[in-house]
Amino acid sequence: MISKTLEEHFRKQVRNQMNELADVVATGGIKSFEEYKYITGQIAGLAFAERIFLDTLEEYNKEND
Repeated sequence: MISKTLEEHFRKQVRNQMNELADVVATGGIKSFEEYKYITGQIAGLAFAERIFLDTLEEYNKEND
């Protein structure tokens, strides 16, 4: 089983980064459309990575229980 602490740490780091980027968008910190596309792409990438991690973790836990 993967350490719960590792899982929590990873998820916290990803969520914090996503929230920071979302705050930049929400508070009008975007200076150009290119920057907007870049930041929203980072948010999407982080969400995708988090989903892959969670799916992989679930599959691993099912196989090792």
